This record gives sequence, C-alpha cells and structure tokens, in this order.
Amino acid sequence: MKRLFLLVAILFGVSMSVSAQEAKGYQFTDKNEVKTVPITNQYRSGTCWCYSTLSFLEEEILRAGGEQVKLSEMWVVRNIYFEKAVKYVRLHGSLNFAVGGAAHDVTHAIEKYGIVPREVYTGQNYGTELPEFNEIDNVLKAYVDAVIKNGNGKLTTAWQAGLNGILDAYFGEMPETFTYNGKEYTPKSFAESLPIKMSDYVEFTSFTHHPFYTTFVLEVPDNWLWDEMYNVPMEEMMQIVDAALAEGHPVAWGTDVSEKGFVGRKAIGIIPEDVDKNMVGSDAEKWGKLSEAQKLAEIYSLSQPVKEKTITQQMRQEAYDNYETTDDHGMVIVGTAVDQTGAPFYKVQNSWGEREPYDGFYYFSRPFVEYKTMDIMVNKNVVPKEILKKCGLK
Repeated sequence: MKRLFLLVAILFGVSMSVSAQEAKGYQFTDKNEVKTVPITNQYRSGTCWCYSTLSFLEEEILRAGGEQVKLSEMWVVRNIYFEKAVKYVRLHGSLNFAVGGAAHDVTHAIEKYGIVPREVYTGQNYGTELPEFNEIDNVLKAYVDAVIKNGNGKLTTAWQAGLNGILDAYFGEMPETFTYNGKEYTPKSFAESLPIKMSDYVEFTSFTHHPFYTTFVLEVPDNWLWDEMYNVPMEEMMQIVDAALAEGHPVAWGTDVSEKGFVGRKAIGIIPEDVDKNMVGSDAEKWGKLSEAQKLAEIYSLSQPVKEKTITQQMRQEAYDNYETTDDHGMVIVGTAVDQTGAPFYKVQNSWGEREPYDGFYYFSRPFVEYKTMDIMVNKNVVPKEILKKCGLK
C-alpha cells in the first residue's frame, strides 16, 4: 500500500510538473472574433493564396447574412493556371510560372469566370483525396517551356487547346451549368447570387520605396497578375486591420512564415526582442548563466512569453529589401487576443488542416503582423474614412 501511495505521489508530482511547465507557455484569451467557416487543407499544393482568400470571402458571405457555402478552390486555381500560362508564353518565359499567387487572383477569377461550389467542381481528377500538385506543376511547366522552344519560329494554333487538355485531365472539365440547392446556375449567375461583390475588395500594403497614398505593383514573384495595391503607412495599415475586425469582418493576410519567430508546432508567431533585453527581473541570474545559443533556444522555445521588438516602418522596408520578408504564405486574420501578460495577438485561420494545439488556428503577435505583412485584402467599406480619402478611394 505504501508503494502504491508512493507511486501515486510520484505520478501526481510529474503531472503537476508537466502542468506547471505547460502553464509557463503562452495562454491566449480571444477578444474579438469574426464568424468563421471550417478549416481547410491545401495539403501538398502551393495554393494557400486561393484557400485563404476563399475562406475570407466565405466569411464575408456570412457577415453579409448569407448561408455558409464551400466555394471551389480548384475552379479558381484551374482558371488562373490557364491565364498564367498564356502570359508566361507571351513573355517568352520571363515570368514566375508556378502555382503561387495572391488574394487578388481569386477576386479577379471570380469576376471573370464566376465561381461554383466545391461539391460541383472538386478539381481533383487524379486519384488522391487531398490536393497533390508535384506532378501537375512539373507537367504544366514542361509544357509551356516546350511551347516557347518549339523551333517553328512561331506558335501553333493548337497550343492553348493542348494546355486545356492537360488542365482538364488533372482538374476535370469545367461545367457550363449546374444545379445547387435545387436551382440551376451558370458559374457567373452563381457568383452574382452571392451577397458580396468582388469590386468591394481592395488590397493595402506598406513600403517606403513608393509614395504613400498611391497604388503600385508589389514587386514579388507571385504577383504575376501585376495587380496594384494601395500603399499606406504601417500605422494606418494596422488601423485598417483593427477596423475590419471590430466590424466583424475578416482580413485576408499575405505574410512570411519563414521568420524564426514562427513556431509551427506551437502555432505561434512572435518577433522577440534581442537576447539582452529579455534578461530582466527574477530571471536575470538564470539568463546570465546561459550561453548565447542557450539564450536563443530559451527564447524560441516559447516556454514563456518574451519581450518583443518595437517595429518601425524602416524595419519593414529593410526586411523586404534584403529578402528577409517574402511573399511566403496566405492566411486569414479572424480575431484579436491577448496572452497572459496582456500583450496583443491576432487569431489567424490557416489552411493546413485541423491540427493541434488550436485546431488549425494560429496566434501571431501584433509586432509579427506589423513586421511581416506583405499585403492585406479587406472590404473597402470597413476602411476608416480618412484613409479612404487619402487614397482617393470611394
């Protein structure tokens, strides 16, 4: 019996120790959360731009009082791949021909081609349950390169038909009409039936190599469409984010998750202050005994909240100019939160499937969003009026 009590005591002690360690980590309290649609999974495809923007638009539909609908990601991807291939050939291959893209690709595609529900067009005509694009990407790239290098001195009249044949083989033929909830639609009429307009969605960014309150083509490889964004100071970009969330609207977010402060397994992104500035208070003695490598490991373990940098416009620009901030990933900002110290965070919806510890949602600190935002897309009706006026937007 004594041995049993001892074992229980040991196990209880281990449990308490584990709980204490877990309690030292980040703990978040959600503050301002929009109504969200289910988490999606882009799996082995570089289509975050499409998955995130469609989730954003589906949440905009909910915000507008519409019913929840799952729109077809691959309808958009298939149409965009065709357009991108045509432009790549016209430019003799001097374009980034890859599956990556931007939020405006989605609104552009819906305006031009309409949209269908996912159940009407899954776009997975190649035998896997989830998207797997390695073969598709390689086949399409080889095809358009062969078209450019055909040796005829000019293009044939068949190459676009051949491209459509490849796209149909992998994604499936696109329906001209379909029935949804007992009503017949075309892709265009279905898009028009949604309670949102693509013309209401605008993109903002914040860099100093172009004048503020003007538009410019953000110079990143995935902006193959050469679409323009409004350029505003960092503080006003963040005002737009906060204003959208305060009104119950999501924010489509283009960012960079290659930053060391993004710890995927913990679903947290931060921008830690320099090591010496984190050596404060009762922990200073402990910090002083650690090597530089140990100090960095402790900071990035996220075993407890750490101090973060104060982000400036200059820091944003330098990170972009030095390729430290790139067009890396698209997600949706769906709320605000605070950690146990009161530090502000944003709750973000990802497209990597439901996974621990937050069921597919992630938390990024305000400094991370200030520093690593490439661009945002929002409903222009939530942008503060003074910012709209400065940008010449109505």
